[in-house]
Amino acid sequence: MAYKIRAILDVNEDVIRDLIVNESINLEELHFTIAKSFGFKGQEMASFYQTNNEWELGEEIPLFNMSEDENAVSMQNCVLSSVLTTKGDKLIYVYDFFSMWTFYIELIKITSTDKNLPYIALSIGNVPDEAPKKEFTAENSNNNFDIFNDEDDFENIDDFDFDNY
Repeated sequence: MAYKIRAILDVNEDVIRDLIVNESINLEELHFTIAKSFGFKGQEMASFYQTNNEWELGEEIPLFNMSEDENAVSMQNCVLSSVLTTKGDKLIYVYDFFSMWTFYIELIKITSTDKNLPYIALSIGNVPDEAPKKEFTAENSNNNFDIFNDEDDFENIDDFDFDNY
């Protein structure tokens, strides 16, 4: 079977790619397909995140397994059809952790296998030169502490006795 995947880049102007891929590819292959379809080389770190219908972040699927558990999930050992099983299933894809290019990925159609996979079925818009600034804030920010309100005043660091610590 083939999957029609819609990838929407999270920028001000519409930048969309519909990709036709084999359902049996792993997420590392999908990573390269998405990156190249948007004009990236695919050489930067990236992760997929499972998500619900409201696009809330779930479990991370990193490009490489960096944990001590050699059986931990990574893009290489995660097959596309295991994370996108039905039409409407979604993932969030983050490419290049310095720039934080963020994509909304959705399975929009399951079709019979096409022989020349993968390919771009639809291309709308151009990727901007720079990723938009991302601001990550917590919903409930209880500031019960101030990291800059230190009880020790270090105005003159030469007067501090380091031997006491």
